[in-house]
Amino acid sequence: MKQIIQDLKSGETILEEVPMPQVRRGTVLIKTHRSLVSLGTERMLVEFGKASYIDKARQQPDRVKQVLNKIKTDGLRPTLEAVFRKLGEPLPLGYCNAGEVIAVGEGVSEFRVGDRVVSNGHHAEVVCVPQNLVAAIPDGVSYEEASFTVIGAIGLQGIRLINPTFGEHIVVVGLGLIGLLAAQLLQANGCNVIGFDFDDQKVALAQSWGIQAFNAGTTDSVGTVMNLTRQIGADGVLITASTSSNDVISQAAQMSRKRGRIVLVGVVGLDIQRAEFYEKELSFQVSCSYGPGRYDDAYEQKGQDYPIGFVRWTEKRNFEAILNALAAKRLHVEPLITEVVDLEEYGKIYGDMKNSRSIASIMRYTGNVDVQQTRVAVSASMEKTGGDGIGIIGAGNFTGAVIVPTLSKIEANLQYIASSKGLSGTILAKKYNIRHSTTRYQDMLEDDAVAAVLITTRHNQHADQVIEALQAGKHVFVEKPLAIHTEALNRVEEAYHKSGKTLTVGFNRRFSPFIQDAKRQLGNAGTPLNIIATMNAGEIPASHWTQDMQVGGGRIIGEACHYVDLMTYLTGSTVESVVMNGLGPHTSENTDNAVIILRYRNGSQGVINYFANGSKAYSKERIEIFGSGKTIIVDNFRKSEYFGFKSKGLKKAQDKGHEAQFKLFVERLRTGGEATIPFVEIMNTSRAVIAAIESLKTGNWVDVA
Repeated sequence: MKQIIQDLKSGETILEEVPMPQVRRGTVLIKTHRSLVSLGTERMLVEFGKASYIDKARQQPDRVKQVLNKIKTDGLRPTLEAVFRKLGEPLPLGYCNAGEVIAVGEGVSEFRVGDRVVSNGHHAEVVCVPQNLVAAIPDGVSYEEASFTVIGAIGLQGIRLINPTFGEHIVVVGLGLIGLLAAQLLQANGCNVIGFDFDDQKVALAQSWGIQAFNAGTTDSVGTVMNLTRQIGADGVLITASTSSNDVISQAAQMSRKRGRIVLVGVVGLDIQRAEFYEKELSFQVSCSYGPGRYDDAYEQKGQDYPIGFVRWTEKRNFEAILNALAAKRLHVEPLITEVVDLEEYGKIYGDMKNSRSIASIMRYTGNVDVQQTRVAVSASMEKTGGDGIGIIGAGNFTGAVIVPTLSKIEANLQYIASSKGLSGTILAKKYNIRHSTTRYQDMLEDDAVAAVLITTRHNQHADQVIEALQAGKHVFVEKPLAIHTEALNRVEEAYHKSGKTLTVGFNRRFSPFIQDAKRQLGNAGTPLNIIATMNAGEIPASHWTQDMQVGGGRIIGEACHYVDLMTYLTGSTVESVVMNGLGPHTSENTDNAVIILRYRNGSQGVINYFANGSKAYSKERIEIFGSGKTIIVDNFRKSEYFGFKSKGLKKAQDKGHEAQFKLFVERLRTGGEATIPFVEIMNTSRAVIAAIESLKTGNWVDVA
């Protein structure tokens, strides 16, 4: 199928061929009939892509600060690689989609195949959208009309925050697409609407609906509002304009009555003058997209609705309200349509958006779509061998940032990459010469050209996918953790012993040159060691999927496992028991501020400090090794210092061992031999971090089987 994407690096807008998305639990698969181009948002992305690197930096000063901090901790080269890699990740465009349901995921009862629906899906021939972001189109509403639903909901949410009452004077600043829709909705609500814009065409259109609209460039906006309200001022101001100027917010304050309400839907300069707001006790609020539920994974991704008695208008209910207004002919969108363009002629819309006078441009989808096309051939440069072919399941940030570039660098035979929606996998396949992009990972399990599978999906999927791949006769490399529950570990262990294949977990730090050299310096005397490993992990939101114990397993299981494996490697022993204490009072099984103590069978001790509350200016990782009157310190995998040794240590570019790990993995795949990490150590580490969570709950030492 085809999908429109924006290359932020080159500024080019591309119609990309990607595999068909697969319907998942809680989602709806939709064949697109029409999609609306949000000229404001999409123009901003297109213009950002076309800007020079200097201009891109000027537009994002906060990101520049993050880059400078990263240079201090990780070094210049890794930071620049990360920045250019991020710019090289194209974005899917569009969020106003209308089409027909062609498949319904498990757990969805509201929709059936054949239903006409709207969603916030992208400009793509087929989209997969969670059920709470989908709404049914009423009879009598065309696909073209329905494609205005999502953009209309943005304006409607701003209106709900203003909370207008019948007869009030409400000003709409910016009569673009959202502003014109909002003006109609306010008018239907019984408000006296005053509108301002710099475009005479949009002003005239608003006037044709009975709205008092004026050209902001030739009119004294504040004076006009004061005259129209008998010097009282506007009850509310809805800002739907887009400008970096601070004049808009200042004028909004000046034209408001005492205790007036100002709501920002657009993007404007926000250098607010205190006196202007203080003297009138004005309220100011920024509206968030379509309404309550936006950016809440529990609502959007997991389908957990808000009770209507407590949250009357969610984003989905706002969709439905717009659709009802369209059906009742209280909202008129036909006059807003400037052009209707076939998908293949998308360049007519995106070619010169900067100078476009369009109000609403609609994409029409008329092509036949093969819903069975779960994979696309991207590269024909590598012959199928059946001996060292690799398939990758997952195309997330870490996969694109580290795994695929590293495998490509060492010339691994990459046959497949699978991603849930198809786009991210296709982009990586094109960039790194991978033969196939697929949305059905079973394609690689069924292909004899694939000898090994790399699993880089979310943590709760690891165990089942490992088992499936082993049962398909593939060697397996899985990113940490191996599993997030003991029951799943037991099933993996059983499948491994039956398979006759190797199983490797991505505990890369043991392969770092700093750790390899430290191991050589320590020798094999068998003397117990004391090791302290500190990860200055940094804070991530509690809403992030890794913090969800049923999805990510928490950061201890998901990340601290690296240090358990590292200590196991350095001590030459396995964990016997573990105790963990979290910061502050604890009533849950999750924490990302913890101290873990490990007791090893050979008498060694390990302390893992996993902290999320430290400064980003401090090194992210630090390992201290004590034994036999000697000490080794490894600082952020950029330098090491030796005390009591002839060698003084190492200093080089940051190297956490990824390349060495994959070189060894590919070498063993081609020549045979044992896995790069002994299976007994993998299982011991995996059980130890799960035991650490048990210790957090009980407050006791927990033995590791």
